[in-house]
Amino acid sequence: MRSPPPVSMGYGWIGAWHEFLFTTNGSSLALLSTYLLALFVRWTVSLNGYSGEGVPPLHGDFEAQRHWMEITTALPRREWYRYDLKYWGLDYPLLTAYHSWLMGRIGQMINPEWMALDTSRRMESEGLKMYMRLTALATEWVIYVPAVVIFANRWVGHGHWLKKNTLITLILLQPALIIIDHGHFQYNSAMLGFTLWAIVSLITGHHVLASVFFVFALNYKQMALFYALPVFAYLLGTCFRGPNGFQLFVKLGVTVVATFTLLFAAYSTDVSDILQVFARVFPVERGLYEDKVANVWCAISVLVKLRQRFEAQSLVYLSLSATLLAVLPSSIHVFRHPRPLTLLYALLNGSLGFFLFAFQVHEKSILLPLLPATLLILDAPFASAFFNTVAMYSLFPLLRRDVLVLPYVVLTVLWMAVSAFTWSRVAAPVKLFAMITYSTMLALHILEATVPPPANLPDIYVMANVLLSTGLFSLLLVYFNYRQWVTRSIASNPITNEKQKKR
Repeated sequence: MRSPPPVSMGYGWIGAWHEFLFTTNGSSLALLSTYLLALFVRWTVSLNGYSGEGVPPLHGDFEAQRHWMEITTALPRREWYRYDLKYWGLDYPLLTAYHSWLMGRIGQMINPEWMALDTSRRMESEGLKMYMRLTALATEWVIYVPAVVIFANRWVGHGHWLKKNTLITLILLQPALIIIDHGHFQYNSAMLGFTLWAIVSLITGHHVLASVFFVFALNYKQMALFYALPVFAYLLGTCFRGPNGFQLFVKLGVTVVATFTLLFAAYSTDVSDILQVFARVFPVERGLYEDKVANVWCAISVLVKLRQRFEAQSLVYLSLSATLLAVLPSSIHVFRHPRPLTLLYALLNGSLGFFLFAFQVHEKSILLPLLPATLLILDAPFASAFFNTVAMYSLFPLLRRDVLVLPYVVLTVLWMAVSAFTWSRVAAPVKLFAMITYSTMLALHILEATVPPPANLPDIYVMANVLLSTGLFSLLLVYFNYRQWVTRSIASNPITNEKQKKR
């Protein structure tokens, strides 16, 4: 006998679409339809501009990624982190280098000119653009997308078909990752995908495997350090509270050391080569922050020019102290209560704390707290959806330079449409606050488009964006910390809790 159709449970038109598929015997097409929509959105975004298009002499991140393919395929390994460092010198960890090498080798087979040493610089042929866009799609679909599907299956459970498919759709339509990887152009989905595989492994009890995936994330982009303290606290708490805790602790330590060793040994066994990698990956000389980013230090610079008043080393200590104060409470909590739901909130609070207070933060680093926030969209619907919208707004100065205003508007509107269901259970004062916030954002966009900035304040609109976004991120950090602390009585995740209530 066929099971009854799922109830849409107020999931908006996404829920209505999946309910329609179920009632018309098309439930097997749910995942396929989500894939096709996600692919369509990504490919249409990729038809727009990208970082540095037609902007000599260095161009932008698109050229940086292509250049790394060039040097990793044309040079011996020990030269990867030394060659012509003034022209997009490689400054990401080794898995990025290995990934660049693989994509470069495939590109060479298609057209050797794309990866020819030095002569391929600043190339912007249509064939190269399409190849690079396809590498971003392929990377995401091989690493990130399967992890999203498996996470939703494990998190929601097989008995909640509608919730599972709604969660998958919402995660895959997260706008910031789409516009950064497929518009601006990067491979953040690889680092986030490895992190999500680590999360899946942790919540299913495969702790050793989780440590391998997290080392992969760290070795793809050093930004994954934003997650390091919560992950360490969760694993340490598990060792203290679970059976055979000391044995697990030893296994984890050996696994982490062995994985790092293998990744570095494949590159070089020369100490000077390894030290050069670290020198490139952690460039303290770049300063407290780079460009205008919606974190506390950049916001404070409106009143106090920290980079001019203090030496870089002093600012490192200042940012480290502030970061630890911001992230330690959530990490201590997950150490005391190492449960899946607590883990996700700790990852969110830890990475958002790092974004707001850490040294040398990029505007694109907001993608790190956005991952656990979006995973939690069925547990904290409105806050998660609101966070995604604010994050998109915070990226606008970067996207405007990349001539990505149109996809920015379309993706933001699309996100607000698919997440509109999150408003249904929100208190009136919160709705009013959100409406005032969105109206302020819109007003600032209109002013920027119609009124030139004063000659003596050329960055006034960018700094207005920074101040508004930083204030909202700070409020969200307080709220998500509160959410984490009230989860301590929940056994595993929100779905498990619902099942217990039904019994």
